[in-house]
Amino acid sequence: MAVKIEKKITGYALVSEEDKTKTAELKEANAKIVQLGEPLDRPEKITGSTYKVKTPVTEHALYITINDVVMNEGTSQEHRRPFEIFINSKNMDHFQWIVALTRVMSAVFRKGGDITFLVEELKSVFEPSGGYFKKGGKFVPSLVAEIGEVVEQHLQEIGMLKKPGLDQHQQKLVNEKKAEYLEKHAKSGEEMNTEGFPKGAQLCNKCQTKASIIMDGCLTCLNCGESKCG
Repeated sequence: MAVKIEKKITGYALVSEEDKTKTAELKEANAKIVQLGEPLDRPEKITGSTYKVKTPVTEHALYITINDVVMNEGTSQEHRRPFEIFINSKNMDHFQWIVALTRVMSAVFRKGGDITFLVEELKSVFEPSGGYFKKGGKFVPSLVAEIGEVVEQHLQEIGMLKKPGLDQHQQKLVNEKKAEYLEKHAKSGEEMNTEGFPKGAQLCNKCQTKASIIMDGCLTCLNCGESKCG
């Protein structure tokens, strides 16, 4: 495209390779900027889900409610995203920090952008006393981490996070190994827990479930298939 110069030329300079590199780096940096926009407004009507959490560290159950807002309704990009979170319980021991936590989380939800980072942040909080085991043998490092697991479950249900799991062939192998072990030890009278794993099973470092047993000379998890032998 030709450009007509209508003013007197007072000077000129050639674009160096260094200038080209700086321009490219600047464009790349600008491309990575994420505009969050204005906080979302609360609709008159909002829907969500309530999860019941009973832990051995609290006398009463926690009821965690996560309400969602529908984005781009009526379009091909329609999806749900969390808008607010509430936690209720008869137990008032943790009232102050739970209220503070849910208010901060709700503010993050309403601000927009990627909120999935909250899951790892919450699940990485460890209780000084050492955490506890849920029903079924799954280890939870803290009450905050359990709240993080509920948020993770909710994000998976609305499609913001991919549900973890084994593929068809891996699941088949795990089922075969589990059936083989149970058949082998059925006559020994070995006790099983409510999840169907041996009561003497060790904690699996991958899925945090007491389902790892010695099989064929190797520590193998009957829940997720994790094996020390590869």
